[in-house]
Amino acid sequence: MSDESTSATIEVIGLRKRFGARLALDGMTFTVRPGRVTGFVGPNGAGKSTTMRVVLGLDAAEDGEALVGGVPYRTLRRPLRHLGALIDASAVQPGRTARNHLLWLAHSQGLPARRVDEVIEQAGLGAAARRRAGGFSLGMRQRLGIAAALLGDPPVLMLDEPFNGLDPDGIVWMRGVLSSLARDGRAVLVSSHLMGELEDTADHLVVIGRGRVLADTAVSALLAEASGGRVVLRTSAPERAAEALRGAGATVLATGPDTLGVTGLADEAVVARLARTGVPFSQVSAHRATLEEAYMELTRDAVEYRGVPAGEGTR
Repeated sequence: MSDESTSATIEVIGLRKRFGARLALDGMTFTVRPGRVTGFVGPNGAGKSTTMRVVLGLDAAEDGEALVGGVPYRTLRRPLRHLGALIDASAVQPGRTARNHLLWLAHSQGLPARRVDEVIEQAGLGAAARRRAGGFSLGMRQRLGIAAALLGDPPVLMLDEPFNGLDPDGIVWMRGVLSSLARDGRAVLVSSHLMGELEDTADHLVVIGRGRVLADTAVSALLAEASGGRVVLRTSAPERAAEALRGAGATVLATGPDTLGVTGLADEAVVARLARTGVPFSQVSAHRATLEEAYMELTRDAVEYRGVPAGEGTR
C-alpha cells in the first residue's frame, strides 16, 4: 500500500446536488472506513453514481463536501496513489492495448512499468495484455478497470458494479480481490445491484434512497434485524403446534400447508414446548433473512422508477 496517504477513508458529508428540478443528493452523509468492504446500494436513481462522481470531482455538489484521506480528491497530487476507482469499464481508448492503457496511466502518476506488469497479472490479463481494448468483452474490460484502480497501490478503492459482465470464475476472483484489499487495511466502497454477491463479500452496508442514507450498518446487524427473531417450524400437526406455542406466548402464522412462522420464542424454546406437549415436528430452525429481503424492505418506499408487471398495462 502507498506510503503517501496517511488516512484510508472516504468521507461524504452533507452532500446536496440538483439536476434541474430533481434533487439527486439530499444531505448524503456516510464514511467508508479502512479494513472493510462497504457495500453501497439503492434503487436506480437513488444517487449512487452521483455520489461517486462528486467524490472524484467529476460533479460539483451545491452543498457539503467529499473527502479522500481528509482532503478533496481534486487537491491530490498523483491521485491514483490515494484512491483507485472503477466507474465506467468502457472508458478506455479502444485502439490501445491493455498494457499501453495501463502504461499511460502509470506514466501520469510517476509509476514504473513493472507496476503495470504486476497489476496485469493480478487482474488475470496476462494473455490479453497486448490485445486492443476495443475487442474486449465486458468482463475483460472490468478486469482492465480493476487493474487500473489497483495501479497506484492506493489505500482507498471505489468500484461501481464491479461484478457486471464477469463469468463465474471472474466473480470468485472478484470476491477474493475485495476481501484481500480489506484485509490489507484498505477502505473499499463497492456499488452493486447483486445483493447475493454483497452478502458474501461486504462487511458493512450503506443503503440509500432518493438521495438520502436509509441505513449505515454492519451487514450482520442488518440481517439480524431483518430476520426478526422468527423461527421456521415444519410439522404434520400445524393446528396443534400453533395452539401449543400460542399458549407459551408466541405469535404464530401459517406460511404453508405444513409450515409455521413463530415469533416470541427462541428455536430451543419452540423445541422444548413441542416436545412437552407431544406435538410432532420435522424442522425447527431460526429464520435468517437474505440481504435481498432486508434491502427490499428498507427501500420499499424509496423506489423512484417502478415498472408495471406484465399483463397490468393501462386499462
